[in-house]
Amino acid sequence: MALPELSPEQRQAALKKAAEARTARKELREQVKSGKLTFAQVLAKAGDPVVDNIKVITLIESLPGYGKAKATKLLDELGISDSRRVRGLGDKQKVKLLERLG
Repeated sequence: MALPELSPEQRQAALKKAAEARTARKELREQVKSGKLTFAQVLAKAGDPVVDNIKVITLIESLPGYGKAKATKLLDELGISDSRRVRGLGDKQKVKLLERLG
């Protein structure tokens, strides 16, 4: 499938939109890292495009005390793919994560 040809204005608008989305996800991760938001509070915001598009492993790595290795191990134990995004989590997977992460 070939990518559509975009005019320079459309390309600039798309780049701006992507940059805004990255910034919003970064701010969300910083709020989780600082303790302003808990994992449960983030999952409660499911449906918000910023929350829905963040990878679960990235979100877990933002939690205090979790790094790449610990987050990967947790997802492996729960049977959740490390490429899974929040919007792709099933109800049972959300329950398992909340039991482990609070």
